[in-house]
Amino acid sequence: MIKLRLKRFGKKKEASFRIVACNSTSRRDGRPLEELGFYNPRTKETRLDTEALRLRLTQGAQPTNVVRTLLEKGGLLDKKERPSIAIGKAKLAEKEKAAKAEAKKTEAVEAEKE
Repeated sequence: MIKLRLKRFGKKKEASFRIVACNSTSRRDGRPLEELGFYNPRTKETRLDTEALRLRLTQGAQPTNVVRTLLEKGGLLDKKERPSIAIGKAKLAEKEKAAKAEAKKTEAVEAEKE
């Protein structure tokens, strides 16, 4: 399977990354099939070869999570809500409901005291 992933390069503690297409069994910094873009996390600079990326995606290449977010920001992929995010939002909503119910109970108790 072909994966779209980041390949690290640059100085120590000043990493930059290339977006590459490679086999899923190859090493992170091994020889890629094709270089498709560039990402610098310090300056948030991103350069994408859109035609080559679209071609690889139509061929069935699977992007990693970080590459997926970069492609979503670049407009190549539709933004998709991941299950972990949906679960987190559901838990927050439950906590808010519980807090509101608790606040109503305390208000009712205080009103009875008066």
